[in-house]
Amino acid sequence: MSTLAGRTALVTGGSRGIGRAIAERLGREGARVGVHFGRSETAAKETVAAIEAAGGSAFAVRAELGVPGDAEELWAAFDEHADGVDILVNNAGIASRQPGIAGTTPEEFDRLFAVNARAPFFVTKLALERLRDGGRIINLSTGLSTRGAMMPDLIAYTMTKSAIDAFTATLAQELGPRGITVNAVAPGAVDTDMNAHWLREEETQRSFAGSVPLRRVGQADDIAAVAAFLAGADGRWVTGQVVDASGGQFL
Repeated sequence: MSTLAGRTALVTGGSRGIGRAIAERLGREGARVGVHFGRSETAAKETVAAIEAAGGSAFAVRAELGVPGDAEELWAAFDEHADGVDILVNNAGIASRQPGIAGTTPEEFDRLFAVNARAPFFVTKLALERLRDGGRIINLSTGLSTRGAMMPDLIAYTMTKSAIDAFTATLAQELGPRGITVNAVAPGAVDTDMNAHWLREEETQRSFAGSVPLRRVGQADDIAAVAAFLAGADGRWVTGQVVDASGGQFL
């Protein structure tokens, strides 16, 4: 398929999990994909190789997010490979390491917001001078942002994603006159490497699958399919939305 032929995309956190699935899907749709990574150059190169093996075009971009100057570093690296962008996917994020409000330290709280909320804000800010009219911005949220009571241990993480939801709706208003759509995708439980330590346990897998009407946990490709729709021409009339991609888990 070549629904995104001639488009250039940047996927933050594109070397693993959902980010990799999105990068590979956009590549199959014909986009030239910048695969951002923070630490694992090997994983990023593997993702680039996979996209190229499928007939697509891609390049790796390194920048550590959540630190001063992260957005500048990211776009400086991107500019070495491309002269503009059509699709920005703010996927990179981290999860809570400590449970609940009692276990969350100020350092943990600040780190979560630095990576999950501050970085997408300023990455997007610097993207705007490069983002062509008619472009797409896709943010990764979570179904917990509207149903956080289901997993109270993730309170600080959920707060960061609620900020992303507000960012999405507000930015859509600002960028609408340029024909740029801004949406968020909100997964439920997704079987990725980051979640493997808990989600792939048989009992946990069965429990989460039982909470989903489709009776399985999500796969990274399920989320990538939603992102590809929003990135393409068929998503042109959808903006300012948080699209539930949980398989109905949060009904």
